[in-house]
Amino acid sequence: MAAVSPARKAAYQILLAVERGQSHSDDLLRGKGVSALAAADRNLTTTLVLGVLRWQLHLDAALQALLARPKAKLDTEVLTALRMGAFQLLHLDRIPARAAIDESVELAKQAGHRFASGMVNAVLRKLAASPLSSLNETEQAAVAAHPAWMVERWASFYGAEATRAICRHGQSQPVHTVRVTGADVEDELARAGIELEPGALLTAAHAVVSGDVTATAALREGRARMQDEGSQLVAEMAGRGDAILDCCAAPGGKTLILAERNPRARIVACEASAPRLDYLRQRLAPLGARVECRQADATALAEESAYDVVLADVPCSGTGTLGRNPEIRHRLHVEDLARQAERQRAILAAALRAVRPGGRVVYSTCSLEPEENEQVVAAVLAQVRNARTVAMNARITAMLNEGLLTASGAERLRGCITPEGFLRLLPGIFDTDGFFIAVMEKTA
Repeated sequence: MAAVSPARKAAYQILLAVERGQSHSDDLLRGKGVSALAAADRNLTTTLVLGVLRWQLHLDAALQALLARPKAKLDTEVLTALRMGAFQLLHLDRIPARAAIDESVELAKQAGHRFASGMVNAVLRKLAASPLSSLNETEQAAVAAHPAWMVERWASFYGAEATRAICRHGQSQPVHTVRVTGADVEDELARAGIELEPGALLTAAHAVVSGDVTATAALREGRARMQDEGSQLVAEMAGRGDAILDCCAAPGGKTLILAERNPRARIVACEASAPRLDYLRQRLAPLGARVECRQADATALAEESAYDVVLADVPCSGTGTLGRNPEIRHRLHVEDLARQAERQRAILAAALRAVRPGGRVVYSTCSLEPEENEQVVAAVLAQVRNARTVAMNARITAMLNEGLLTASGAERLRGCITPEGFLRLLPGIFDTDGFFIAVMEKTA
């Protein structure tokens, strides 16, 4: 039996699990099996998994054209081996074609498809010899790697140029952003060989230029945290209060920022899922009694006028995170948006009940879809008469004056305010995931 590298073997198993709907790539890439690999193998495993998922539609089209029976349904194990080989041939210049082909063939054999392995070998050799092998990540290919219905919607909402930027971002490895809250931690990371540069928006955010932050004591001990800058911005928008509710708190990154900015506040962090609540409790344990982790469905919160600030970062389709979570494009259907929106409206209505008069609710998603964003806010405010939106420009100015935003970041954010007064970060404009943020105030 020929050898298969640990990285390819791990990537193959993860891709099979994702294809079968058994788990999500981000969870599996953080699992014990991948963590036990050498650093170079971990990096290659991540590159293979996310790359195949990002380019899957494009890879399938290229492979289908080379099959003797283009419409034949392939076994999952065979199709996954073909996709892995095709991705390496088309997009990883440093991997020898022989290694990409031979190990893909061996993966098919080891999965029990010895007969089909000959077809895998033949198809990948044809692909290696075809003009497609010099394609690389062109703009046309990036658009083709997204479902047509998504692309058409984005073009109608945001225009062709923005849509191309969204698609390019969806095919890119996300920028690694670390949250650092003091010069001493920056110095510690520098001594550990981590090169940082300032974030695009927030003074506490830094982009990782080089070095393995995950191997540092600062990250392990919580003095620095990996978190997308747009995600950090959502929590910073919430501002200050004595009593704070985080409606959908797991995995806890935003809750940590709320606690950081409000050191004397009483914070309640809710999560409906028991496993996610366990993880949340572990992550927030260093905060002690300051934070109460509560298992609760955010649509059915019973408290009324109990909090100064409520953060409703709601579950959503996640179409703003396709670079980080590429398999979403293969699982999501347009019909799912209405179901998501129904739950989102219920959570926002509960959040507005829970906040005190004069208090603020921050509603956010990592979705690009209006049904989950401005349409949710409009529908809820039409029913809740004692609430209004807060001018986003005023909140940006306040954050700039507090030293939370960089001057250039504040100016660029002002250009992202929607006609309705909300904030929309489109992937490709900043090196962030896509986010929608609305701030509301309870008037009585």
